[in-house]
Amino acid sequence: MSAAVPGWLAPLADAAASIGGDDLSRFLPPDDGSGRPSAVLISFADGPDGPSVLLIERSSDLRKHAGQVAFPGGSIDDGDASPVAAALREATEEVGLDAADVQVIAALPPIFIPVTGFVVTPVLAWCPALHDPAAVRAVSAAEVARVELVPIAELTDPSHRFLVNGPAGYLSPGFEARGLFVWGFTAGLLDRLLDIAGWAQPWDRTVRRPLPPLPGYPSPPTAAVDRD
Repeated sequence: MSAAVPGWLAPLADAAASIGGDDLSRFLPPDDGSGRPSAVLISFADGPDGPSVLLIERSSDLRKHAGQVAFPGGSIDDGDASPVAAALREATEEVGLDAADVQVIAALPPIFIPVTGFVVTPVLAWCPALHDPAAVRAVSAAEVARVELVPIAELTDPSHRFLVNGPAGYLSPGFEARGLFVWGFTAGLLDRLLDIAGWAQPWDRTVRRPLPPLPGYPSPPTAAVDRD
């Protein structure tokens, strides 16, 4: 797979086949098969400012996950042939990404989000078309407030990394880049992928940041437990 992607992405592409669910999260799908199947597309590209990943900011008017930064994605529908098909469909619906421009690297093992009950399959992809940011946009302002191609260098910059005191009182990885505050599932997955790819730099885990006000999320407790 690495022969078909740029050299900077090859370490992650090469590692993809051996990634296990516990390499990505401590929360794995329930043994009883419960959970709502979903998929996200993690699209890497050579952006205007170097190697980058595509992120979206969800609309503040959504009933769930309002204002959160995420990868394009959503529930797997009955008509979707696979998690990969679902991730590509959602990316087209949310940001106008043409599936023909996407080279899928791998579907990673599904992981579980206890607070929502979703079982999420992350789909790694290489998207050469994203060298032009105009290739994507917020298709529906009711769902997506912003689309951003975020440089990997900004995510790995130690000054952009911290632990977030989340609404459940747990500390988890966070990032700030391009004016986006990345936390929760998306930040946790980025944290693991940066490590797996060998891109991560040492950062100060004593730095704590509160979760900014978001619709539908209570203020976190003052005390927190590390849940990395």
